[in-house]
Amino acid sequence: MKFVDEAEITVEAGKGGNGCMSFRREKFIPKGGPDGGDGGDGGSVYLVGDANLNTLVDFRYQRRYKAQAGQGGMGANCTGKAGEDLYVRVPVGTSVVDKFTEELIADIAEHGQTVVVAKGGFHGLGNTRFKSSTNRSPTKATKGTDGEVRTLQLQLKVIADVGLLGMPNAGKSTLLRAVSAARPKVADYPFTTLVPGLGVVRIELERSFVMADIPGVIEGASEGAGLGFRFLKHLSRTRLLLHLVDAAPLDDADPVQQAQAIVDELASFSPTLAQKERWLVLNKADMASAEQLAVLEQRFRDELGWQLPIYRISAINSGGCDRLCQDVMRSVEQHRRRLAEDEDYKSEQAARDQRMELEIRQSIERSRAQRAAARQALEDDDFDDFDDDY
Repeated sequence: MKFVDEAEITVEAGKGGNGCMSFRREKFIPKGGPDGGDGGDGGSVYLVGDANLNTLVDFRYQRRYKAQAGQGGMGANCTGKAGEDLYVRVPVGTSVVDKFTEELIADIAEHGQTVVVAKGGFHGLGNTRFKSSTNRSPTKATKGTDGEVRTLQLQLKVIADVGLLGMPNAGKSTLLRAVSAARPKVADYPFTTLVPGLGVVRIELERSFVMADIPGVIEGASEGAGLGFRFLKHLSRTRLLLHLVDAAPLDDADPVQQAQAIVDELASFSPTLAQKERWLVLNKADMASAEQLAVLEQRFRDELGWQLPIYRISAINSGGCDRLCQDVMRSVEQHRRRLAEDEDYKSEQAARDQRMELEIRQSIERSRAQRAAARQALEDDDFDDFDDDY
């Protein structure tokens, strides 16, 4: 199935049914009075989180969702039937943003979470509602109001405890295969992962965490280079980042400079995301000597001011992976306990997530505007060349 993590849809709630203007007319009842009933409320549109979905591909084919309108009122004080609500299933991890106001409507993070995104119209009132001691035969009835219409931008971010970050061919997919049952594509030739992958790392019974592998990041990604910003946003939901660095690159690239390029891209994309806890993992340690690794670690500490843990692993043969996963598990469990016990910590994390969400949306819109301007400039150049030919 094709992985799609962005979609734009239009949702339209149902219109409220009109009120009825009617008078009771029966044999032997010459002055029956008003008996017009109210209309029914329009149906609303809801988004429901579904853990069984993992892509927004369905929204590429159906882009408009409309709830049922309310039925009009009838005589004999009969109320119109309310329109049926429309429930649209979306993957867990979907952010819902109003396209025009850029308001974050909802962040669907749990299975079964239900959010109203378009409220149905209010029903119209029948003329029975307007009778009084001074108005025995009211001829007034109101119409139902229109339902809300919204254009929504859906953005799916994978939900994981740990995110793998690094240049292409740093060994992220190999590490995911080594520590989980996930089977992302790996090969003995250079290529990059095209879609995010998830794997469950089981330490022991009832102790596990979810690891996410995103496509490799290159210099200029925050401005749209390579796969660009498209997958950087998936790191925003993770608790911890593992920054994989190729300790023995075949092209003689400098691992420290590559790591600095990744840090710069994160900071450009979202300063708050760049401040997320990040551990350094030197992969392919079996291809370098202990002295070379020690020198490399010291360079990271001196040139980048690295103060967080540094691990040496060989993902291809699982060397060092067990210790890394054990330490990650302890960090994740500590985070989970603090969320459950410390309200201040929970509020702090929620505020950070909101700030990160805003920065990511602004970065995405800025990058889209730059690409649109570049395309327009290219079209203008082509048009000028056409004029020169004639």
